[in-house]
Amino acid sequence: MTRLAHRTDAALAGPALCGTRPTDAALRVLRVLESAGLEAWIVGGWVRDALMCAPGHDIDICCSGSWEQSAAALRAEGIAVVESGVKFGGITAVLDGERIEVTAYRLDGFYTDGRHPESVRRAQCVEEDLARRDFTVNAMAWHPRRGLLDLYDGRGDLERRQIRAVGEPRRRFEEDALRMLRAVRFACRLDFSMDAATASALDSCAPLLDAVARERVGIELEGILVTGRGGDALLRYPELMCAAIPELARMRGFNQRTPYHAFDVYEHTARVLTVAGELSRFRIDGGDPDAPPSPSLMWAALLHDVAKPDTFTVDERGRGHFYGHPERGAARAKAIMRRLSCGNDLMRDVNLLIRYHDQPLRPERVDLLRMMQRFASGGVDVPRLMGELFDLKRADTLGKASQCFYYVDEIERMREMVRELIANGEAYSVKTLNLTGKDLIAHGMAPGPQVGAALNRALEGAIVGEVPNSTLHLLTYLGF
Repeated sequence: MTRLAHRTDAALAGPALCGTRPTDAALRVLRVLESAGLEAWIVGGWVRDALMCAPGHDIDICCSGSWEQSAAALRAEGIAVVESGVKFGGITAVLDGERIEVTAYRLDGFYTDGRHPESVRRAQCVEEDLARRDFTVNAMAWHPRRGLLDLYDGRGDLERRQIRAVGEPRRRFEEDALRMLRAVRFACRLDFSMDAATASALDSCAPLLDAVARERVGIELEGILVTGRGGDALLRYPELMCAAIPELARMRGFNQRTPYHAFDVYEHTARVLTVAGELSRFRIDGGDPDAPPSPSLMWAALLHDVAKPDTFTVDERGRGHFYGHPERGAARAKAIMRRLSCGNDLMRDVNLLIRYHDQPLRPERVDLLRMMQRFASGGVDVPRLMGELFDLKRADTLGKASQCFYYVDEIERMREMVRELIANGEAYSVKTLNLTGKDLIAHGMAPGPQVGAALNRALEGAIVGEVPNSTLHLLTYLGF
């Protein structure tokens, strides 16, 4: 097939693709490369997103020249170059504060570790470069004059809303097993289905994920979770998700044997993930409603019941119980997330959410302040985490049997009460007291442990309602 046969109509040529125009910096880089006698195309995510009329994406350019030739052409025109990936033929052009990746046409050699090619060699043309890419929606190239080059009907797959591997799916995944999680991430992010052959290969190739560094697995998992469609990923691609986190496998088909649960532990978790993703925009701290779901909320939703199989007991009536599963689950989640190289602050927040997700909580002032007090340590953003706790509790409730749904109204009352407690300046930690150690010392207290003890006594009085959270009242309460 000729290149021309795969190019779309001339209407797609010009300075914009489907109304989306590359940045001036990217167009200048393209012109500079071609003025030096090289051929260059914009490729990958920007092309995909432009065809979907989505906001602009970081721009990648592939080029017929070696990285040395591209770097020389750019530097000759005063464009800064960072030699960022020369092993794989790549550099980064830096212009007007924008970073534009420029990579030579390349062919990958054999993949000996299921992740990295053992060698990379120059390709002769852009068609060869596109042939090595992962999915059809990412294997398109565009040029302002030459138009769209679409060898594998990526545009058609965008219209069909499906993710499809370039060529034979199993071969693509055997080359780089991380592509399996990338396929799921793209499907979740775009709300696409998976081509049947690609989905089948995900199941059969799932064990190959063992060859991938756990840190990379963790990054892709979080990418899936923050789409808000992690529940879909669990239900549609269980073999792969359980290969990524083996502890999930024990939850599949695990009958909870309780009237409060209509689903096994795994399907319950999937439902909790789905609802949590939908709820994440209703935040106590007034965050951006269009922001992606909080990673801590989504990780907690994924792992909140991970210890249920370990804590399962059956009473004399044949009902199942999971005593201690929040505490065991918090510890298990920490071990999983550490294995996946998640950040310390994220692990801390997830640990707290899981530990207290099943804690009985009533819409009463002292109850809520006590919970906030538990969260108020080690740099925790208490308003945010309380909002996420309510999101998790609500999602957990809606993932149970319908007879439990009444609790949703109480959760929302508690959410509103916490908003009011925060707005009214109620104290739930020493830091939120309108009294400091300097105030006590200024009123005659000697420095030392007694200062901390007095502040804690004042906090307790404020929480139980014995004294308002004002400096004068707190000093009087302490006898000054």
